[in-house]
Amino acid sequence: MPKAKTTLLSSFNKRLDLVKPSAIRAFDNEVSEIPNILKLTLGEPDFDVPDHIKAAAIQSIEGNDSHYAASNGTLALRQAVTNFLNNRYGLQYDAESEVIVTVGATEAIYSVLTSLLNSGDKVLLPSPIFPLYIPVTLVGGGEPVFVDTSSNNFVLSPEMLKQAIREHGDSIKAIVLNFPSNPTGVTYSEAEVKALADILRDTSIVVISDEIYSELTYETTHVSMAKYLPEQTILLNGVSKSHAMTGYRIGFLAGPAEVVKKLGLIHQFTVTTVTNSSMAAATEALNTEAGREDTLIMKKQYKERRDFVFDTMTSLGFAIPKPAGAFYIFAKIPEKFEQDDTKFARDLAQKNQLAVVPGSSFGPGGEGYVRLSYAASMSKLQDAMNRLTKYMNESKR
Repeated sequence: MPKAKTTLLSSFNKRLDLVKPSAIRAFDNEVSEIPNILKLTLGEPDFDVPDHIKAAAIQSIEGNDSHYAASNGTLALRQAVTNFLNNRYGLQYDAESEVIVTVGATEAIYSVLTSLLNSGDKVLLPSPIFPLYIPVTLVGGGEPVFVDTSSNNFVLSPEMLKQAIREHGDSIKAIVLNFPSNPTGVTYSEAEVKALADILRDTSIVVISDEIYSELTYETTHVSMAKYLPEQTILLNGVSKSHAMTGYRIGFLAGPAEVVKKLGLIHQFTVTTVTNSSMAAATEALNTEAGREDTLIMKKQYKERRDFVFDTMTSLGFAIPKPAGAFYIFAKIPEKFEQDDTKFARDLAQKNQLAVVPGSSFGPGGEGYVRLSYAASMSKLQDAMNRLTKYMNESKR
């Protein structure tokens, strides 16, 4: 086994010293060692990919579709993306010049921030937030600026946004809006989207609108930030959550042609292009009535699971903003328990073999909360709630 030459260890990008390993993954790895552990830690849909989508991937492979596709993705998939965005959200994009197919929404996040940031640029992050944005901002030379939204039911208010702009001024390069939200499941109403857009329109701030959970909204209809602010919004989405295709690694971004042309440089030099068979599968998912029906079937079951977990945990004393989308519960630990969320989650895992994620993993405003994913079977969730009930009844401060 080779051992790195000592001097090599000082050769890396110094910004990597600012980055810590994913707290979510680290905690998940830690509790995975516990026998009989039941994990509700990761946002991984439990559904299988529908057969007609798998068939499209198989057909691509058997048809020897094995050569480089266009860097921005096959035209067929980009057209499917523009049709999807138009039909579902009333958005108008040109498939040839305003869409890039990415290796999951994760690569889209990396490509956008790496393209945008210069040293010292600030990125507004309404928190709690999906943690990936933090290290990518740091490695890109930017500075994350957290706006704690916990006092407003985890929604960024116009007043909060105005205050952040007053405080940080022209050094703000971008703002990230993730809705429906990971980790809270909270989303924005049309009025709330419009109010933020009206403020941002008078700035040069780029809006990175991560709408990967847009198809998984329950009582409300998703409204994209690009509806009101298309000229400065970079829209991120994909099929990982809507069609349980996390392993296929298909995301996409859309925006003004001049912006997308710039983003395409980092994308091209990072991944060249996305896997052909995965793009064929995603085209089937987005372009067919069957693909639409797949999402509706999954969403119906997610809603039933949400209601069951929400009702059970509320009865146990957890304060929870009822999720309007995605598949997460973000629950405040009852006051009779110690408020250290990492200790709470670790104790729950060790004593009752139930794993949830400490809320502090998601930035300011997450302290004293835990996140769990209900992207699991109802039988698994019933077992989880039985374990949680037992723990809550037997444990106190």
